[in-house]
Amino acid sequence: MFTRNPFAELSASIPPGVMQAFVAVMIILVVVGTLYDIVHKGSAKYFFDNWRKSKSKGSQQVGGGELVSLAIQTGLVEVMTSSEFCNARRRVAHLLTMYGFLAYVISTAIMVFGYPTPATPTPAILPQLWWIGGLMVCVGGYWFWFFIRVDVAAEGNSPFRIVRADLFILSLLASATAGLIWAYLQGTGGFWATVFLGLYLFSTTVLFGSVPWSKFSHMFFKPAAAFEKRVSNASGSRSNMPAPADKPEIYGSAREQPRHY
Repeated sequence: MFTRNPFAELSASIPPGVMQAFVAVMIILVVVGTLYDIVHKGSAKYFFDNWRKSKSKGSQQVGGGELVSLAIQTGLVEVMTSSEFCNARRRVAHLLTMYGFLAYVISTAIMVFGYPTPATPTPAILPQLWWIGGLMVCVGGYWFWFFIRVDVAAEGNSPFRIVRADLFILSLLASATAGLIWAYLQGTGGFWATVFLGLYLFSTTVLFGSVPWSKFSHMFFKPAAAFEKRVSNASGSRSNMPAPADKPEIYGSAREQPRHY
C-alpha cells in the first residue's frame, strides 16, 4: 500500500489528462489568488515602502554581497527552521505541517505528471513520501488544532469553534485526511473509496481556491517580511525602532523585582 501510486491506479477510471489538468488548475488558483491578495491588501506596496524607508533612514548602505548573505540567512533560519516561533511545541507542529505539506504536494505533482499510469512504474520512494508527507500534515495540524491554538490552550474556547481564519488549516487537514483514507480504501474499491475521493477533490479545491480568504499566501509573505527586517537591522534603520540600550535590567526579571515604578 505504501509503495503503490494511488493516482496511477485512478487512471483506470479518470484519464491522466484530467488529473493533470486538475493539478494545473490548482497551481493557477494559487498564483492568481496570491496576486489578488497582494493587490487587494496592498502587501507589495507596504513591503516596498518599508524597503525604501529602510534605505533612506539607514546609517549605512547594504551591499549586494551582504544582501545575498542576508537572504541565505533568512532562508536557513526564518524559513527552514521557523525561528519566529518562540513556543517550542508550536514551532515543531509548524515544521511538521510545513515539511509534510511540501512532501505531500511535490510527490503528488511528480506522480500525476511523471507516472500517471501503471505502464510507467513509479519509484517506491514517491508514494512513501506522499504517505509520510500526508501523515506529517495530520500530526502537526491536528496537534496544533486541538492542543496549541491560543484560543483553545490559553482562552479555554472549544477546539470546534471555527472562524474564517481557520479556513486554511481546516481545508489542509481535510485534504490530507481524505486523501490518505481514499488511498487506503482504493485497494478494496467500493462506495466509500468513491466518497472519500470526492471529499479529497473537494477539500483540495477549497484549499487552493481560497487563497485570497485564507492564510495560504502567508507562506510567501513571511519570508519577504523576515528578509526586510534583516536588511533594516543591517542598514541601521531597525524598522524605526530604537537601538538596544546597554543598561542594566530595570523592568524586572526572574532574578529581581521590577524597579520602573
